[in-house]
Amino acid sequence: MATLRDVMSGNVVTLASDSTMCDAAQVMVRGGFGSVVVMQGRMLVGILTERDVLRSAAEETDLRAAAVEKWMTPDPDTASPDLDTEEAAGLMLSRGFRHLPIIENGELVGMVSLRDVLSARIGQR
Repeated sequence: MATLRDVMSGNVVTLASDSTMCDAAQVMVRGGFGSVVVMQGRMLVGILTERDVLRSAAEETDLRAAAVEKWMTPDPDTASPDLDTEEAAGLMLSRGFRHLPIIENGELVGMVSLRDVLSARIGQR
C-alpha cells in the first residue's frame, strides 16, 4: 500500500496571510502550482487555490490590494504522511478538494494533489 509519504511533494509553496492575491497568482504561475499554503509564522492557517484566484479576479477591482486571507479556505483539512493513498483519495473526493497539505509533528512537510493520489492508486493495480 502506498502512503502519502510515497507520493507527496516536499516542495510546498507558502505565503504569509497578509500577502495579496496578486502575489499569490504570480507565485502560482511562476511555479506552475495549483495551490499555495497560507502561513502565519509556522502555523498553517489556510490554503489558496486556482479557483480562489479566479473567484477573486471576478469580484475584486485590484488584486494588488486584495488580501489572500479574505479568499483562502481557512483551517483546511490536513493529513499525516502515513495515511494510505486510498483513504486520502476518498477524503479528497468526498470533501470536494484537490490539494491536501501534509503535516507531521505539527510541521508542514508536504503537499499532495488528487492527481498524485489517484495516480498512485492506478499504478498499484
